[in-house]
Amino acid sequence: MIVLTSKTKTYDAIVVGTGMTGGWALKELTELGLETLALERGRDVRHRLDYETEHDKPWELEGRGRVAPDVIADYPVQQRTYVFSEYTRHWFAKDTEYPIVEEEPFTWVQPNIVGGRSVLWGRQSYRMSPMDFTANLEDGHGVDWPLRYEDLEPWYDRVEREIGVSGSKEGMAQLPDGQFLKPMEMNALEKLAKQRIEAAFPDRRMMIARTATLSEDHRGRRACHYCGPCERGCSTSSYYSTQSVALPAARKTGKLTLVPDALIESVLYDKGRNRVTGVRVIDTKSREVTEYKARLVFLCASTLGTARILLHSKSERFPTGLANSSDQVGRNITEHHARVGALGIVEGLEDRYYRGNRPCGTYIPRFRNLGPETKHPDFVRGYGVQGGASRMNWSRGQTAPGFGAGFKESLTRPGPWRFMLQAYGEMLPNEENRCVLDDEVQDAWGLPALRLRVKRGPNELAMRKDMVASALEMLEAVGAKGVQPFDLAFVPPGTPNHEMGTARMGRDPKTSVLNAFCQSHDVPNLFVPDASCMTSAACQNPSLTYMALTSRATHYAAEQLEKGEL
Repeated sequence: MIVLTSKTKTYDAIVVGTGMTGGWALKELTELGLETLALERGRDVRHRLDYETEHDKPWELEGRGRVAPDVIADYPVQQRTYVFSEYTRHWFAKDTEYPIVEEEPFTWVQPNIVGGRSVLWGRQSYRMSPMDFTANLEDGHGVDWPLRYEDLEPWYDRVEREIGVSGSKEGMAQLPDGQFLKPMEMNALEKLAKQRIEAAFPDRRMMIARTATLSEDHRGRRACHYCGPCERGCSTSSYYSTQSVALPAARKTGKLTLVPDALIESVLYDKGRNRVTGVRVIDTKSREVTEYKARLVFLCASTLGTARILLHSKSERFPTGLANSSDQVGRNITEHHARVGALGIVEGLEDRYYRGNRPCGTYIPRFRNLGPETKHPDFVRGYGVQGGASRMNWSRGQTAPGFGAGFKESLTRPGPWRFMLQAYGEMLPNEENRCVLDDEVQDAWGLPALRLRVKRGPNELAMRKDMVASALEMLEAVGAKGVQPFDLAFVPPGTPNHEMGTARMGRDPKTSVLNAFCQSHDVPNLFVPDASCMTSAACQNPSLTYMALTSRATHYAAEQLEKGEL
């Protein structure tokens, strides 16, 4: 590698990563007036211009959507994810170039593009509730959150207003309402299922999912037209991504510098001042090394990416990794466990259909362990249930009996209604679920790979039994036939793509990495507002919480910088 002279310009802030939190951080910091350098490991992806498969049809692709075996060999882990296909492969880093060593099976997603997971995410957007922020304190798992729902509430408001979240207000303590656009509409079977489930189980509420996809025009962006292939990019800006919202806003300020193809080797640290001073970067194309300087550093490189950067940024003061005096960096990996529930056929409503490909399903918020009357004897915390109804299409012919012209013609008509319920449960914090640097395996640029160990515990296994039982009893209430329960316990952790917790927040610097503002306890001008900061997982889709925490952290950092505290 060729080491270049350090860049002479000192930025107000460096943001590492441009995904869900990095994109939001660069937007907030530039709008606060800070000269901001955004560094992204992956290649640039321009809004609209670079969504190369957005509306491709299966017959227009060589593999009809399936990745060729010789190509998929570079993605042995990521090819297991639901979002990996011939339509999206170009968004991903190759596992062979950025390896992670699995001590236990774990599925990860590593986008390698500007925008990161904000291009690929499922867009369900829920707030954590007051009880989620006190759960660790009350049941003794993990450490206490250093903030409460009330501290984050105005930042949830801010994010929702800007990105546009469609949804219904339900008045449920376990799933706080927000600043919503009009909700999307359930289809005929979902409306029927809602009536029957709520009648049979008064403690449960079925609602349309809350999604960061526009149900109406919003701030110059067009409402979703239900075309379907969201993970390929959205030229109409109908869902939130870094490309559709954050980058245009940041560029409008004139305060942003964006550098793609920039792999972070380490964060630079000045022991005398106890401050980070910038980052050392490897250009993934030229392999040249450059040092960039800044007054603030925001790490938003993902749970595993940020952990690797911190662990690799060693010094005399921090021999086990930057800001790691607590020995908590890399520990406490948690996520959501899913692939468990049931599905069945519901007869009737054959004269009813729906329009297009609605970009969300339905949601039944948590109903277990909300108080003494809902306490389950076998596990703590809880789960939400995602689902939806649809008419079976031509693909049912792959397993149905029949042949010939008449059989083929029958498959051109909609099939029976099918209703599915899949639970997403909280995984408890556990410091033994962790990642470390591997001394023997390196990536394509000579940096040590991560070695990863994450296992579900007895609480999750007990919860999964109840997830199946609840799905079955709700489908029975709906009147489903041929019900099939499923618990794909063999599917590795990581599959929901919600891993978090490697640099957790906490009140005590001895047991946590960050304070309530995602600021390092050890190094005051280092901030980590991405999924790494999470103290527990709750059971809701987490991206909205990451973004709210990022908003809060950026405003706090800017205030402290102006006061001369950093």
